[in-house]
Amino acid sequence: MEEALVRAPLPRELLKVLGVEPQSGSKAAAFTEAFLGSSLQRPGNHDLKNLLTHKAVILGYARPKKQKTKRSSKRAKGLTAQQKKALKVFQIRPEHQRYELFLPLHDLWRRYVLDLCAGLKPTCPQFVQQKLLKADLHGAIITVVRSKCPSYVGQSGILLQEFKHVFKIITREDRLKVIPKRNSVFSVEVNGFVSHIYGSRFEQRASERSAKKFKVHGSIDL
Repeated sequence: MEEALVRAPLPRELLKVLGVEPQSGSKAAAFTEAFLGSSLQRPGNHDLKNLLTHKAVILGYARPKKQKTKRSSKRAKGLTAQQKKALKVFQIRPEHQRYELFLPLHDLWRRYVLDLCAGLKPTCPQFVQQKLLKADLHGAIITVVRSKCPSYVGQSGILLQEFKHVFKIITREDRLKVIPKRNSVFSVEVNGFVSHIYGSRFEQRASERSAKKFKVHGSIDL
């Protein structure tokens, strides 16, 4: 029906308005084929039907590349050892060197250890010992029970700072003491449970000690 309408001759009224001359059906068909042949692009030496039926047509589409945004890889750098020393980061001021000021820290540490060791059950001393070896000791009351230097024996106080090689404690007499770990044995008491620490095997920072595996030794010389 549509093809018949396309090929139908124009009415005479439109011929006069448009100013065109009517042509025969053969001339109109020849003109239409020539127009379509010049307007449409045909694939050379290929049958379009076979090309679309039996072969895949590559459209040549390429995904647009995402622009990489350069993120700043610079991280905030901490203070160096010289800067910490110059700023006196680890120095405790004389007006703060009082034993009673750190008693709340000791109470907080006791609750931390009781929770860590599941109440310090006396039936599992080895379990408690392993937990205490990896625990954070800041706030614990430690006592030097043996040492190659006799002047250190008997020193006791709340642990304020732990370094790789030394303990820094505050005594009941409000004196700040620095005790080396090497060649010393320390005791830590919590609710009647006493644990001994061999300082020569304890020369790590607190953060490093939490991931260290301690081996059981038969005897340890000072």
